[in-house]
Amino acid sequence: MTERYYAGVYWPARLESAEECARRSVTFFRLLSQCDEIYARWYEQGDSMEDALQREFTPDYATFLRFFHREENQLGRDGFSLGAWTGHAEDGRGGMVSLTCGDASGAYPNCCLLYLPRTEVEPEGPRVVAAPVLVNVLRAMVLAWEPLLGVIATDEFRHALRPRRDPRGFSGWLMYLSRTRGEVPPLPPPVRVEPVEDKGTLIVLGPERLSASNPEHLSLGRKVQEVLDSKELLRPVLS
Repeated sequence: MTERYYAGVYWPARLESAEECARRSVTFFRLLSQCDEIYARWYEQGDSMEDALQREFTPDYATFLRFFHREENQLGRDGFSLGAWTGHAEDGRGGMVSLTCGDASGAYPNCCLLYLPRTEVEPEGPRVVAAPVLVNVLRAMVLAWEPLLGVIATDEFRHALRPRRDPRGFSGWLMYLSRTRGEVPPLPPPVRVEPVEDKGTLIVLGPERLSASNPEHLSLGRKVQEVLDSKELLRPVLS
């Protein structure tokens, strides 16, 4: 079975207005569009593929503000949600964004998820799901949303490293830790780290995609996770 990679960033309850969420959304989609050409066009999600393909939108401030003022995109007393799609007609191609922001209650965890093209069945996959591109993807997410944690991995890799109900972060192919979490200690080779401006630290476990089917990849992931756990850097986002 092909493992599907995704990028996710997570932050705790943080009250933000529709205007602030719109500004952050503009920054995210602008930076994401610079990562690869498949992120140049966006569509709202619809009841069917045909419906969604009629909903192309321009990711600018006025558009996002309009989205977040709609009742269907509002979550309780505060908070907003948005789903967007790259518009590739073939099933599973391109990418999809799922966003929750502005929630201060904790009822709707704030996060931004980007589902990446499948590496073995989609022509864009090998090009997009590559470390040089994904470093920029994760940086875009961090600069836009200022999260506490970020990761690029597969569900299979996650479940191999953490019990399903464990709320802590986990070791992925790429990771991000906010500087507010603490200092990142030395990590085993071939891991490399780099700063994301003054926000935090981006961690790349290796140049090749980490897969749950590869024992060496799992061993590296566990070693890195043990080091980060010893410093409590992967504690739950709500803590």
